[in-house]
Amino acid sequence: MGADITVFSLGGTVAMVPEADGRAVPALTGDQLLASVPGLANLDAKIETRDFLRLPGASLSFNDLHRLATDINACAADGIVVTQGTDTIEETAYLLDLLHLSSTPLVMTGAMRNPAMAGADGPANILAAIQVATDPAARDRGCLVVLADEIHAAARVRKTHSTSPATFASPTTGPLGHLVEGHPRFWSPPTPRITIRLPDSPDFKRVVLFTATLGDDDQALHAVARHADGLVLAAMGVGHVPQTYLDALAEIALRIPVVLATRTGAGSTLTSTYGFPGSESDLLAKGLISAGFLHPYKARILLTTLLTAGARREEIIQTFHEAGDVNA
Repeated sequence: MGADITVFSLGGTVAMVPEADGRAVPALTGDQLLASVPGLANLDAKIETRDFLRLPGASLSFNDLHRLATDINACAADGIVVTQGTDTIEETAYLLDLLHLSSTPLVMTGAMRNPAMAGADGPANILAAIQVATDPAARDRGCLVVLADEIHAAARVRKTHSTSPATFASPTTGPLGHLVEGHPRFWSPPTPRITIRLPDSPDFKRVVLFTATLGDDDQALHAVARHADGLVLAAMGVGHVPQTYLDALAEIALRIPVVLATRTGAGSTLTSTYGFPGSESDLLAKGLISAGFLHPYKARILLTTLLTAGARREEIIQTFHEAGDVNA
């Protein structure tokens, strides 16, 4: 008997068509998306579509994704696929990964070229995502991101180019696997996952992301932190900031959790290599929490989810050490 697959469509470029002025907007239903995919009839799968939203990826909200996660957790399908805009997949996939409470394969995909463009990549990406979702090897892996026949972990995947169809990559670890002749090939077995349970009607906390830049003072840092419940600091290099930030960070860290990540896009923050004012060891001594290998975008998603779930400081620290593989 074939697999039952549910496809949730959220909009995005994969579902966009040009209007009279030639500019694309989300318009296609889930059924219309699947109608454009060659090879679906050859799969041993029964596919149901759900038109969940019709928005560009940049307009999705935490509440939208929480409602989607609730529906996914209640879904009895053997595998689940979500199509959405690629602008935010690296963030939404990680949020869904944290909220996905079952072992059911969950796969996200999208497109860089809309269906009216030459070389539209949506049909191939949708087919690949469904092929992964039907495979038992995708179980217990949380949320996966599948584009260009590559399979990525939600916690590691990044959009690395604004227009290239080969934009998605996992810079530090590489992909989890590839599709070969329509079959997923994973390079390693599933690993332990972090999942978080939220209230039925969560009040999502406000976590801001602040990037350290050359020659900056502390005025903007104070301003963005003033009404925040948490702060992620995208620091230079392995976790360094201008000395002008130090008094502000010490004061902010007494009020709210402040997570220290690297703005470089790959690699980990350190804990004890440097000792100057504004170094990683100085900032950790002031109460900042290391994000380790977690990219700042992912760190913001994790801190938002933990604070919304009511996690205490020690739980936040422990979870970040786990998620970021911090060498504490």
